[in-house]
Order: sequence, then structure tokens, then C-alpha cells
Amino acid sequence: MNKLVLFKINDLDKFLKKRPNESKFGEHIKLLSNTTNIYESLRTLDVAYVIFGIPEDIGVFANYGNRGTAKAWDATLKVLLNIQSNVHTKASKVLVLGHLDFSKEMGKIDQLDSSDKNIEKARKLTEKVDRHVTDLVHAIVSAGKKPIIVGGGHNNAYGNIKGTSLALKKPINVVNFDAHSDFRKEEGRHSGNGFSYAYAEGFLKNYFIFGLHENYTSNLIFKTLDKFKALKYNTFEAITIRKDKKFKSELERAAKHVTEKAFGVEVDCDAIKYIPSSAITPSGFSVKKARAFVTYFGNQENAAYLHICEAAPTPDTEVIVGKLITYLITDFIRANQSIYETK
Repeated sequence: MNKLVLFKINDLDKFLKKRPNESKFGEHIKLLSNTTNIYESLRTLDVAYVIFGIPEDIGVFANYGNRGTAKAWDATLKVLLNIQSNVHTKASKVLVLGHLDFSKEMGKIDQLDSSDKNIEKARKLTEKVDRHVTDLVHAIVSAGKKPIIVGGGHNNAYGNIKGTSLALKKPINVVNFDAHSDFRKEEGRHSGNGFSYAYAEGFLKNYFIFGLHENYTSNLIFKTLDKFKALKYNTFEAITIRKDKKFKSELERAAKHVTEKAFGVEVDCDAIKYIPSSAITPSGFSVKKARAFVTYFGNQENAAYLHICEAAPTPDTEVIVGKLITYLITDFIRANQSIYETK
């Protein structure tokens, strides 16, 4: 856990903007004071959700992508901590843990161009990121809490899946709201193959990709997805353009494929129209649809974690990104909280 930087009261004071007659989310969250025994601290803490950030874009660079996903964590904190705390937001059941610090590794990437030799170096660094994400997610899930992971590239899905699988001692399922499958060949770790690596290594069982873009999915990927019963998908065009399929019925079909056992909920901001991301799109699902997706799967008893990734805010767009991610986080908690409270 040497990469974990706790979010402390001094950090909270920097972000929190108190106002008279208002109660802010950040005034009611839980914090940890030290990292001595993360598992034991989490196990005994009266929270249901553990939020942490992964401010990195190493895996995106390793996939020849556009960097910027490292900035989503701070953009989220600026908004999340300052929303209203009320009967709907349940801040007291939330621990804001902190973030994994890959600034040293990011500094190495800053010196590289995207030559094949340097891409190989970045893929080795992505493996290092994997190990730390896996360890932290494993500790959180083992302690009986649900991780909510923010920021970084979609390479971090691998660590989320592996960490959860190891904690539960069995493979898990995943539903992924994404324009891309991220099921590319095992050619060294990057943001485009987190799911294929997790599947090949036995940590991922059933996988459903929700909203693939037909223009950006290779014929080889379609053949691979069609070959295995454990892999299912729909396309954005089928749901929204041609209307061959209905959004609600596709939610139900995806649920049948993944929700009978522990499953992760992955949201790639590339799938949402005009959201600043590593692969921004003018044609994607609306924010309303993304929120409906998270609410639907958050309301399933076996939802094990939420991961929101690939958002790449600039100074001009960080408020928009922060609000989007905050909506998705609170939608998940609201949907899932009713299950938590009935146990």
C-alpha cells in the first residue's frame, strides 16, 4: 500500500466550501487517519462505500491514446464534496480513502514519445499500476465494502476485476458501458485489453459490453465476442440509431448475463456524448442514459464495485466532468443503498 495517499482532514478543508444553512457531502464523509492496517480499519468502519482515485494515464499512453485521464480525480473531489448532504445522498456511509500516487511513473511517461520502444516501456509501467490497484481493491472487498473507483484509463478494470475476484475467491462477472470492447489481444498491458487479460487469467467469467460503436470495433473483435458464450454485447447503433433493440430490454438482457453472481459495473466516459475523454465522441449515449445504466445495475444485489474511467478534463471542462462523475457516484449509492439497508 506504499502508493496509497490518504485523503485527510487538511485535504478536505482545501476542497470544502461551507455555506450557512447548508450541509455539504464532505462534512459527513468518513476519513482514515493512517495506513497501518487498511484491511482492519476498513472492516471495523461503519461505511458501505470506499471511494478512491487513480490519477494516471499511463495505460492510455500505452494504448497510443490521448492523455489527460489523470485529472479526473481532482475534478471529481471539487464537486462531490460540495454537493448537498441530505436524505438522498447518504454521505455518512461513504469513506473517501484517497488516491494511488503514480506521479513518479507519470514523470517517466512525460519524457517519452509514442515510438514502439517507448510504448513497450509504458506497458511495463501499466503492469506496475495493475499490482497496486489489485492490492487495494482486494483489501476493500475483503473488508466487506464496495469500492467506487474514479479516474485513470480503462486499463484499471483489470486490477478491479482481479482484486475483487481474489477477495471473493472466485471469478466475477462485469457489465461495461463502453464504446469499445477493451478486449484486444494480450500484447502487453494497456487501456485496450484489461478485460481480455482478466478473462484469459480466469478472474473474469461473464462479460457484457453495453453500447459498442460499430465504427470502432474491428471484425476480429466481433468474431471473438461471437465465439464465446461468456462474452455478450450490444451496439450503440442497434439501440439508438436503427432502434433494433430497446435500451430497457437490453439492460435486462445484460443483467441476465452478469447479475447472478458478484459483478463489477464499469463506465467508460468515451461512451457518453461530448464528455471530455481520451476518445471523445459526438455520437454517444446521453448523460441521462448513463445515469439510468448505473442506477439499474447499482440496484442489483450482487453489484461489487463501480469504476468510472477515461474522463479527461481540461481547466475549462473540469466542472462538467466533476459533475458527471459525481452524479454517477451518487446514483450508484442511492440505488445500492436500499439493498444495503435491508440486510
